[in-house]
Amino acid sequence: MMSSFNATITVDAKEKTKAIFDSINTDNEFYPENPTKTHMALSEKITISIESDHIPHLRANLNSTLRLIQASYDSIESVKI
Repeated sequence: MMSSFNATITVDAKEKTKAIFDSINTDNEFYPENPTKTHMALSEKITISIESDHIPHLRANLNSTLRLIQASYDSIESVKI
């Protein structure tokens, strides 16, 4: 019997939250061969839920998602006027 592993990330980037969501959700939508079940939702904060039967896949997706969030945030900050 396989265990199912899951993680949930909540991100609050204040006024940058929607821009970050649009950036990372696009990447998620166009990756149908993703070995994890990844769901992203936006309200006042971004909620990302990841589920996998294999913990290395879960860890890899978490790392990639966190890097994308950081890259999006840094890109927005770098063009601040």
